[in-house]
Amino acid sequence: MRVLIMGAAGMVGQKLLSRLENADTGLGNISRIYLHDMVPANTASWSGESEVLVGNIAEAAEMQKLADLKPDLIFHLASIVSGEAELEFVKGWQVNMAGSWAFLEALRQHHEDSGGSYVPKMVFTSSIAVFGAPFPDKISDEFLCAPQTSYGAQKAIIELLISDYSRKGYMDGISIRLPTICVRPGKPNLAASSFFSGIIREPLNGVEAILPVKDDVRHWHASPRSAAGFLTHAASMDLSVLGSRRALNMPGVSCTVAEQIEALRKLAGNDVVSLIKPQLDDHIVKIVAGWPRNFDTQRSLQFGFKSESSFEEIIKIYLEDDLPKASA
Repeated sequence: MRVLIMGAAGMVGQKLLSRLENADTGLGNISRIYLHDMVPANTASWSGESEVLVGNIAEAAEMQKLADLKPDLIFHLASIVSGEAELEFVKGWQVNMAGSWAFLEALRQHHEDSGGSYVPKMVFTSSIAVFGAPFPDKISDEFLCAPQTSYGAQKAIIELLISDYSRKGYMDGISIRLPTICVRPGKPNLAASSFFSGIIREPLNGVEAILPVKDDVRHWHASPRSAAGFLTHAASMDLSVLGSRRALNMPGVSCTVAEQIEALRKLAGNDVVSLIKPQLDDHIVKIVAGWPRNFDTQRSLQFGFKSESSFEEIIKIYLEDDLPKASA
């Protein structure tokens, strides 16, 4: 089996690559992995055959090159993040929507050229940003998509395209709506949600962190370990069980910022918590206000997806998986 990971150099892409190497994913033999991103992806966690590819997914010619590889399994993780998509409107649509559509069209052409025998499986990382306020207390699988950010709109459109291309038999796709992934290792990025990780990661590394929203903000979280697990589980599924509803809300943990901070205090103490400095940012406050807060994920749980049950557990996973590397 030939596997393509788009967005392979990013945090989730690297966690996925490590899981494909080290976990029993049920995917069978992987003969070759293609790792694509804007910068070269690290291959240290993969011992098998691989090829590192560098290019811009906003360019149709680049998407044609990737489709020409005719991968059997595609993990589509590539996008620009929410804050950047909101600030750079045209770039957001070019990268997060137009490029993906060009890729799907190139795959469809290969399907037709093969007489219908080429039907790749695709796992697309969507987002809870496809939902917009007003929200019920818990968003169920029946709640409508009405995004209030450009990023959310872009993700929702690709979900619909994947569902339609799957309905037509050109591919076999699933969109998994990830919670905010926390605690992300490394440095802050341009995602509006970056502070959710920053207020945990930076203090644990002895660095001050800015909290740009009030501590009563409630949000939906899962760990990087869970994100990689969602991806491999989706890839191993018989997607016909989804019927025509090809997008799933992933399980996670709903908690307030104050509850995040208390979990950190319990595990690391008051001195670490004191490094969190409240400083409201109206731009971030406005974006976060339009995001969902809690979910009823019975459908994804029914299909075997699993996540953490508390934010304390999420912090413990960061301490086990990533803090030792940050301190090295």
